[in-house]
Amino acid sequence: MTLVAPQPSGANMAPDSPTVLTVDRLTVSVRTETGLHPLVSDLSFNVKRGETLAIAGESGSGKSITSLAIMGLLPPPAVRVTAGRIALGTNDLTAMPEDAMRRIRGDRIAMIFQEPMSSLNPVLTIGTQLAEAIRAHQDVSWAKARTRAIAALASVRLSDPERRMAQFPHELSGGMRQRVMIAMALVLRPEVLIADEPTTALDVTVQREVLDLLRDLQRESGTAIILITHDMGVVAEMADRVIVMKSGRMVEEAPVARLFKAPSAPYTRDLLAAVPRMGTRTDSADPAATRTPAPHVAQLSDVVVRFPLKSGVLGRISGHVHAVEHVSFDILKGETFSLVGESGCGKSTIAKAIVGLVPHAGRIKVADQELKGLDTAGQKALRRRVQMVFQDPMAALNPRMRVGDLIAEPLLIHGFGTPESRRVEATNLMLRVGLSKDQMDRYPHEFSGGQRQRICIARALALKPDLIIADESVSALDVSVQARVLALMRELQQEMGMAYLFISHDMAVVDTISDRVAVMYLGQIVEMGTRAQVFGNPQHAYTRRLIDAVPVPDPTHRRGQRLQVSDEISSPIYAPNQHPKRVTLHDIGAGHMLAED
Repeated sequence: MTLVAPQPSGANMAPDSPTVLTVDRLTVSVRTETGLHPLVSDLSFNVKRGETLAIAGESGSGKSITSLAIMGLLPPPAVRVTAGRIALGTNDLTAMPEDAMRRIRGDRIAMIFQEPMSSLNPVLTIGTQLAEAIRAHQDVSWAKARTRAIAALASVRLSDPERRMAQFPHELSGGMRQRVMIAMALVLRPEVLIADEPTTALDVTVQREVLDLLRDLQRESGTAIILITHDMGVVAEMADRVIVMKSGRMVEEAPVARLFKAPSAPYTRDLLAAVPRMGTRTDSADPAATRTPAPHVAQLSDVVVRFPLKSGVLGRISGHVHAVEHVSFDILKGETFSLVGESGCGKSTIAKAIVGLVPHAGRIKVADQELKGLDTAGQKALRRRVQMVFQDPMAALNPRMRVGDLIAEPLLIHGFGTPESRRVEATNLMLRVGLSKDQMDRYPHEFSGGQRQRICIARALALKPDLIIADESVSALDVSVQARVLALMRELQQEMGMAYLFISHDMAVVDTISDRVAVMYLGQIVEMGTRAQVFGNPQHAYTRRLIDAVPVPDPTHRRGQRLQVSDEISSPIYAPNQHPKRVTLHDIGAGHMLAED
């Protein structure tokens, strides 16, 4: 790991840099039964060579529709440009036929999408897809295209690019797939690059590497970047200018420093006020340090979870994934205990072990009940005490059931009450999470993402559990919706006395909600303490790395150093006779990183 002084955003943009893209009074509409309905209205802006323009706003504000209009990817005939002009240099993209647009798309203007797995062909190797993109726009041989593809993968700092060329998308991590998408977008050195939420689903360290990478490549090529995001920390890190959108209209445009210092629009002020910031918690004492002793809701002692890997015709075990290694902690009544770490560190596996969804070694007790040896009735009784709120509320809700029935379903499963009393309880829970009685008979797709997450919380509260496990429950929400959901969770905790196991990779959110924090790396807890101890005086190198990678929502405090991690994260896969090094308290205190034997 090395620290390098970065170039400021816009370092490649001279004061008189030429305008490369102009959007003039753009209106995009969708055809409905009652006629055309505008999704984006009267939008105008331009982007200069080497500049980064951020388009910020909540879901549904028109950010992504704008990017699809620029790329000529609006789904016809339902959605189309109904007014205005988009000019790339002297070319009017709105008047260009599809065959001509296809020659420009990917060559002069490129796009990085939010989810790389859905953008890559799962049955073609990385090398084939990169070479195809090159040959689609340039008359070169496969050998030449392959050479350029390898160089592109090396430019985005993927280790062993020749080996990556032969791999398929599912063989790469999320961060590596996003690097492949960046390489594919920039291999032809486009004039404009649109990055649509390119880091939303990434861990903070991978996010920081991707943002640093985009800055480096922009400096080398002079590409103009349109950054579409709802993460105001990323805006502060990357942007030269910012456009704020709401309901398809621009509500404010300003240089990034001015926007953060003195936003003129009330909506912008509300958006910035909702951004979680590390170190801004106002409680003078640490609640976990001053609270009187409380009973244990859950206790984990030396918990181990390993998954066998089988190979060959006979399915012999060739190794194990050491998902959780000798983890011990407890959760007290009424507290929020957070697990943080990057994807693959074992956070969600621990959650599944607590609710009995994966086998484990060691001891797990919930409300003084040992998990091992429970029969079916015992497991069912246990799940009355522990409920989960998942990251994707739409995937957690049955789309064919009305939300009133979904909230009442846990009561039905566990045999509580009559149909009438269950309906009354579901209504009360709907009201408790800020929804109305007349929404009881709607289906999940008729709600926004934040409302669906409130429905999931209401469903989790139905059985009055001792512990709610919130697994990345707010990571996909807009900042204002996220702030409302977190405030609701705190309010319900104070009122009902439940405990939360809060699982997240968002360190700023964890800092605002937690009483105690445990940091995980490769299945092991490397640091644990009160929120003030972990965030105020981190002892482990990995904890410091996570905190250092958090985007600061203040353009006057852009990072003075850039984090570059040249080595890939160690693998949790070991041969049958191998085991990872056990991390001790001495290791944690000394700040040593984990290492393999």
